[in-house]
Amino acid sequence: MLIFNLSKITKMVLEFEKPIADLEQKLQEMKDLAKGRNIDLTSDIESLEEKILALKKETFQNLTRWQRVQLSRHADRPYALDYIYEITNDFIELHGDRTVADDKAMVGGLGDIDGRSVMFIGQQKGRNTKQRQMRNFGMANPEGYRKALRLMKMAEKFGKPIVTLIDTPGAFPGLEAEERGQGEAIARNLKEMFMLKVPVICIIIGEGASGGALGIAIGDRVMMLENSWYSVISPENCSTILWRSWDYKEQAAESLKLTAVDMKGNGLIDDIIPEPLGGAHRDMKKMALNLKEALVKALKELDKVKPEKRIEQRIDKFCSMGVVVE
Repeated sequence: MLIFNLSKITKMVLEFEKPIADLEQKLQEMKDLAKGRNIDLTSDIESLEEKILALKKETFQNLTRWQRVQLSRHADRPYALDYIYEITNDFIELHGDRTVADDKAMVGGLGDIDGRSVMFIGQQKGRNTKQRQMRNFGMANPEGYRKALRLMKMAEKFGKPIVTLIDTPGAFPGLEAEERGQGEAIARNLKEMFMLKVPVICIIIGEGASGGALGIAIGDRVMMLENSWYSVISPENCSTILWRSWDYKEQAAESLKLTAVDMKGNGLIDDIIPEPLGGAHRDMKKMALNLKEALVKALKELDKVKPEKRIEQRIDKFCSMGVVVE
């Protein structure tokens, strides 16, 4: 099953993409003209294609932090289930926290990668209004985090590695979520994930905001897609707190240093997974292949380490974050 439409061309154009989109439109018009009137415009078409490629490289190699945040939220960007269905065989989704409900913002289940069963857990957003309401915009309630922990414990029981795909603007901040123990649910996940005996790989595929992301992000390997972000707060909320306005979100993004390159430079993640030129939504199959290759490589490395040693390394890794040694 593949829920991402691989054949569609994105209709959403971000502000910094408009010069590229204009040239691509001219290219398509030129191709239509050549085909409709049987005119040989091969050299002109090739020249324009080279110009578009050069402009793409220049644009996407010099993105600001805010522009990467915009790409991470692109309406056509692949979500957790898109990747899961693309890289696995016979994925079986598992439901419910066995206490309150089945949180649709948090998905999980067993999938086969090259003959090996892996427990996948991730936050899922929706593509239209109805889906977004059902998925609560990727913001999980306490039962979502409890479902995630239940699946992690199940994977540990049967010796299956765990892969989490993180893409959330944060845990659901509603009063009812707090009443049902949102903070406790996330805190328990942090504690329990440190002690899991199976390999744990965490990948930020889009937005990685606050405790909502961290609640499923304690792992032996933490990776980010090239155009994802990871921070204690979103640029808009940071701007609202500091300047009482969303107008300074770009300045906030620069100050937060929330991109994959920033996170890698600060030692907060282990690896960056490259995206196709233009973003993950431009070539979902290639992006899924890149993700799968990084995942398989990490699993092979972690298989060589004994469970007790993995747990020790996992604890040391997170305990060393933010510590200054003189």
